[in-house]
Amino acid sequence: MQTILQELEARRDVARLGGGQRRIDSQHAKGKLTARERIEVLLDEGSFEEFDMFKAHRCTEFGMEKNQHPGDGVVTGWGTINGRMVYVYSQDFTVFGGSLSETHAEKICKVQKMAVRNGAPIIGISDSGGARIQEGVASLAGYADVFQNNVLASGVVPQISVIMGPCAGGAVYSPAMTDFIFMVRDSSYMFVTGPDVVKTVTNEQVTAEELGGAKTHTSKSSVADAAFENDMEALMEVRRLVDFLPLNNREKPPVRPFFDEVSRAESSLDSLVPENPNTPYDMKELITKLADEGDFYEIQADYAKNILTGFVRMEGSTVGVVANQPMVLAGCLDIDSSRKAARFVRFCDAFEIPILTLVDVPGFLPGTSQEYGGVIKHGAKLLFAYGEATVPKVTVITRKAYGGAYDVMSSKHLRGDFNYAWPTAEIAVMGAKGAVEILYRSELGDPEKIAERVADYEKRFANPFVAAERGFIDEVIMPKNTRVRVCRAFASLRGKKLENPWKKHDNIPL
Repeated sequence: MQTILQELEARRDVARLGGGQRRIDSQHAKGKLTARERIEVLLDEGSFEEFDMFKAHRCTEFGMEKNQHPGDGVVTGWGTINGRMVYVYSQDFTVFGGSLSETHAEKICKVQKMAVRNGAPIIGISDSGGARIQEGVASLAGYADVFQNNVLASGVVPQISVIMGPCAGGAVYSPAMTDFIFMVRDSSYMFVTGPDVVKTVTNEQVTAEELGGAKTHTSKSSVADAAFENDMEALMEVRRLVDFLPLNNREKPPVRPFFDEVSRAESSLDSLVPENPNTPYDMKELITKLADEGDFYEIQADYAKNILTGFVRMEGSTVGVVANQPMVLAGCLDIDSSRKAARFVRFCDAFEIPILTLVDVPGFLPGTSQEYGGVIKHGAKLLFAYGEATVPKVTVITRKAYGGAYDVMSSKHLRGDFNYAWPTAEIAVMGAKGAVEILYRSELGDPEKIAERVADYEKRFANPFVAAERGFIDEVIMPKNTRVRVCRAFASLRGKKLENPWKKHDNIPL
């Protein structure tokens, strides 16, 4: 018996070494943690339960039968983050460069299916050279199996991808179908075709970092949601994100202890909106002053900065926030911001996370590049997302809400539950100057008359009371009392029940 137990421990020691000490040292020399070290940082201490530690590949081509490593380049299992269960897989670059084989894929698929069956998030840590060439189509089939499980898990359990090394070719499509993607600066990259292929086909000279590095995907392509300085920081931020999310689509978001007064008044908000309607202000200030303890977990902070998305807690409960940012493009909606916000709204709706919308939007960004790029259809994505959402929706209009953009930003007409406005709100088809130039075109030669008309229009329409008279605004509130009004609104909506008509699935304007 003792011999058998010693053999088990010896086998485990070999499996834990992955590709061997030399390759582990090489990984550390690049400033990267190993697959197992990443799991240890991510999960609560001592909570990891591993699956398939001894699983090995079955390939006999190219002498592969003589080169086997237990675990076959990926560590899989489950554990807890702050006591809540998650499933995890972590690719091991020390074994065949983390390349995906048939058995490697089987291990990933196993934890994906268990996550869906048991209703827990799945976190995938990517550090892989791609498909294992020696296995040919078997490795490609493995990728497709992983993709299919990503699709089936979508909207059922939260899926988080952490890119901590190379992720190229077919490997990129699994993270692309997950809910959140985090990257590590200077050590991770994603692309469908690498720099060498790009040079051969298009004659473009580009580095891996320029083509698919963290900066590219967080600020230009919107593929990734955030980038961090190193493995440790990225994994700690994943832990923080998981704390905001429900375990699955049948559970409510977690409620945490909070140490903030619900009735807290913020007098500084009474002067947040400048007197000059064209002067910007920082909408993040409002978000942090509404949130419990001022904690705002921003998503896609470096992309489409004219709109803000992220999570806060109100009375300890998770709330998704979508807010126009007047500091960038005057808060206009455009192609990028519409896509960013629509995806976030749909995630919140899929996982029963209430949505708070803060509005200061002068309209959609004009221009040929926007029209040629399909701003109509991209703007419709956000409209569609808000319209189909059945979660509690609270909207606060702080200043401008003009034209179609007013409708799109969770208006009462898209089944908004509570729609508040500050006294500084201007709800109209367009700004006073533009409206007067259309209504009184014949008087454009008389500046005094036009100024008089603009003042009259502002007096009549540049306020929230016309909308309030129609019932499109539930209440005009004092800015300093916004936190208590929003908290009470969400509290009253905890039992909300709303269902859309039966359908196989919708056809959002992609």
